[in-house]
Amino acid sequence: MRYAELEYRRVAIWGSGREGRAALTALQQRFPDKPLAWIVPAGEREDLFRSAPAGVTVLAEDSADAALDGFEVLVKSPGISLYRPDLARARARGTLVTSGTAIWFAEHPGARTIAVTGTKGKSTTAALVAHLLRSHGIRTALAGNIGLPLLGLDLMPPAAWYVFELSSFQIADLDAEPDVAVLTSLAEEHLDWHGDAERYRRDKLRLFAGAARCVLPARIELPAGSRGPLLRFGLPDGWHVQEGHVWRAGRKLLPLAGLPLRGRHNAGNVCAALATLEAAGFEPERMLQHLRSFRPLPHRLQELGERNGILYVNDSIATTPAAALAAWDCYRDRPLAMILGGLERGLDWRPALAAMARHKPHLVCTQGESGPAIAALLRKAGILVAECRDVAAAVALARLSLPSGGVVLLAPGAASFPVFRDYTERGRAFAAAAGFDPEALTGIPGLGVA
Repeated sequence: MRYAELEYRRVAIWGSGREGRAALTALQQRFPDKPLAWIVPAGEREDLFRSAPAGVTVLAEDSADAALDGFEVLVKSPGISLYRPDLARARARGTLVTSGTAIWFAEHPGARTIAVTGTKGKSTTAALVAHLLRSHGIRTALAGNIGLPLLGLDLMPPAAWYVFELSSFQIADLDAEPDVAVLTSLAEEHLDWHGDAERYRRDKLRLFAGAARCVLPARIELPAGSRGPLLRFGLPDGWHVQEGHVWRAGRKLLPLAGLPLRGRHNAGNVCAALATLEAAGFEPERMLQHLRSFRPLPHRLQELGERNGILYVNDSIATTPAAALAAWDCYRDRPLAMILGGLERGLDWRPALAAMARHKPHLVCTQGESGPAIAALLRKAGILVAECRDVAAAVALARLSLPSGGVVLLAPGAASFPVFRDYTERGRAFAAAAGFDPEALTGIPGLGVA
């Protein structure tokens, strides 16, 4: 949906986070005299009412004034499930639903775009692609779920290439035709938003229906109807890791040692980024040296530093059991105390804990809503576990349990809600409990156009 389709319709922006605020700003700039409604959580309504721009009516979610079918168009933020019953009823009555992401794509049909999605690895892969393009002298935008809404780019100079990280929430109702669509991984996630694993998979892979070219890991197939040619990574005839090096087919090109990314999963992200650049028509071999200057993203296997011989590692972005297992794999050869738990979403921990049982951590501290269920499974697996009231208590106990040379690893395997607003707030809380400055954990480097 384009801006022109919104001008003479009753429009509500739904959501008070980054995406909602970006949509509100964009619509006000485009239509300064147009009345707009802003639907926000009831607990935030009073504060936002006092600070809202002129011409904007602030409504509390689920109130009579905010009845969804009272608007012709809803510009919805990604965190609001497309499958909510009230939204489904409004759509059935004729209310149109769009998003800032959809508006951006509709307004920029000629832009050269790379769209990266995946259960895990999408932020790092998108940032790697943008970094390598910029290092090659190409003006590149980095935006999306990584921290800058697409509509925020309209305040910036145009780019030659646009690299977007897109979540399943953003893709579920998105009709777009990126030049390259990339999938980094696919596992169970966000079942509370999508309803079930099959719908999550279908929504995630919707991105590839209109893509000109597709990049996928080994062993994942696209649904029928995806139109673009396919390039895979992780196979011997493409970009893959072998013998501690990055290879392109039979050519050994770059040692992993010295790269600023830890873990086998990050080696896969490197291959995904290089395959993406190849699919976009570049020669990745000419960019390899710039991998060493990549700055790892915060809250992703972020080594905060040592205190009294103990290393503290912040992997707050690890919100699935598989991600927690990948973090464990990086440090399992050292005395390791892990912190697990958060929002209970019904994810299956058994495969991850079975793997951990073969090389047991020194201690696992559980916390959060899902903590008791994880603790019960840990005991069955024969892994030493302590149930803690919160992240700070878990850090204190983990520290006391370890000898010098040990590692305290926050890799929760669960979302941060409702205790924390998001994974970044949880990572800062971990840093503070470990004795580090949480304000030093800055945002994602490189967002915007450069």
